[in-house]
Amino acid sequence: MSRPVLNGILDTIGNTPLVELSNVFPGFGSRVFAKMERFNPGGSIKDRSALGMLLTRIREGVLVPGRSVVVESSSGNLAIGIAQICRYFGIDFICVVDAKTTAQNLALLSAYGARVEVVQTPDPVTGEYLGARLDRVRELVDTVPGAYWPNQYANPLNPQAHHQTMREIAEALDGKVDYLFSPISTFGTLRGCAGYIQQHLMSTTVVAVDAVGSAVFGQPHTRRLIPGHGASVTPALFDPSAADAVVHVSDLDCVVACRRMVNREGILVGGSSGAAAAALEKFSANIPEGSNCVLIFPDGGDRYLNTIYSDVWVSSHFGEVSHLWKRALTPPDGLRLTTAGAVA
Repeated sequence: MSRPVLNGILDTIGNTPLVELSNVFPGFGSRVFAKMERFNPGGSIKDRSALGMLLTRIREGVLVPGRSVVVESSSGNLAIGIAQICRYFGIDFICVVDAKTTAQNLALLSAYGARVEVVQTPDPVTGEYLGARLDRVRELVDTVPGAYWPNQYANPLNPQAHHQTMREIAEALDGKVDYLFSPISTFGTLRGCAGYIQQHLMSTTVVAVDAVGSAVFGQPHTRRLIPGHGASVTPALFDPSAADAVVHVSDLDCVVACRRMVNREGILVGGSSGAAAAALEKFSANIPEGSNCVLIFPDGGDRYLNTIYSDVWVSSHFGEVSHLWKRALTPPDGLRLTTAGAVA
């Protein structure tokens, strides 16, 4: 049956594939599925958040082409999603990024016509850039005529957009979703999916996948290398009751899991997607055989070619660890990643 003609590129946001992973977890007694959010037009799950936060305001007349200016802090996927939507509607976009933003993401923002402001100095208290970026956003909102700040960290329209994400998963599996592994940053995806689960009285166990060194669940804040996973401050959308369990995943866990995914499944995934796979492995002893486990894969690996998939970058941060993905390719029985990032 042929697919209908869609009314513009934004109609392709959502309805992403749910793919069964058959090779990456040998001997695991349950089925594993990946929600492949890289197939959104901007390349990530953040397209859903961006559209959810902006489209309502456009329809309400709050955002008007030629008069309004969207201002947001993001150095990655959300920025690209917003830039695409703003270009589609002819709305100006100022994106506040930081010195760690990749050249690829800067080029994508430029291609979409976004105005980019780069914050060079991190927050003096945390040593992270997020606080400094948010301070600059507030300055712009106070001084730029027609400025509108979606504020992905606190906007309830962010999690609301992910009710649809969970609806797609539930419908694809006829409601049998036993475990959902959701990487977190703003907490929008997990909170939205959990809200759908609660409203529809599903028995799904929601597992939050956080980064080692992330402050979201109260861990001591430390430096992290994988962007878009975890956060240096607790986001306003944070709701600890939305998660039934939490698994913390190190940067090296993410790298090893990403390399394993491309080796075994032919899927080039991003860092937070690798985190979801690593979290399932850590949590697997708690999962009864015959369960349906869903991993949310927020984006693909094409934006991580100079980091996760670069042997030079990996060795510079972790030393000579290539044996880990060689073992990941043909692992011995009982292989499990540890919270420290080593292989047990």
